[in-house]
Amino acid sequence: MTAIEFSSNVNEISGSLKPFALKLTRDTEDANDLIQETFLKAYTNREKFAKGTNLKAWMYTIMKNTFITNYQRMVRRNTFIDTTDNLHYINSSDAMIENGAYSNFSMKDINNAVENLQQTYRDPFVMHFRGFKYQEIAERLNIPIGTVKNRIHIARKELKKKLKVYGKD
Repeated sequence: MTAIEFSSNVNEISGSLKPFALKLTRDTEDANDLIQETFLKAYTNREKFAKGTNLKAWMYTIMKNTFITNYQRMVRRNTFIDTTDNLHYINSSDAMIENGAYSNFSMKDINNAVENLQQTYRDPFVMHFRGFKYQEIAERLNIPIGTVKNRIHIARKELKKKLKVYGKD
C-alpha cells in the first residue's frame, strides 16, 4: 500500500476514532492529543500494517496501547519515593488499607434502585446487564427489539436519577 493510499484510508476512519478516544480519556483535549499520537504512530509504522487486514481495528489497537502506555507513565511519574532508610514507596499497595464500607453502601443502594424499577424496565435491564444481547432479550420477553432498547434506556435514566449521589461532579 502506498503512502497516499494509506493516508486516504486513515482519513476515512479518522472520524470514528474520536468517540473511542473520548471514552478512554474522558477529556476533549486529552482525546485530541491521543488521536494525534495515534496518527503519528500509524504513519511512522505504516509498513507494519498488513494489507487486507482491518485498518480500523489496527488504529484502535494503536490508540488503546498508546493510552495504556501514557497512563502507566503518568502513574510512575506520580509515585513518590520515601528516602528514609527502609526506601519504601509511599503509595505502595502494601501500605494501603481499603475500607469496604463505602462500596457496601453503594452496592446496597444500587441493588435497591434496580429492585424498585418497574418490572417492565427492570427485566430487560437486568438481562442486558447479565450479558444477553438485545435480540435474545426480545425473543425471551416476546417484545420488539426497539422496545427492549427503549426500556433499557429508560431504566438507565431512572437509575442515574436515583443514584445521582454517586455521580461525578
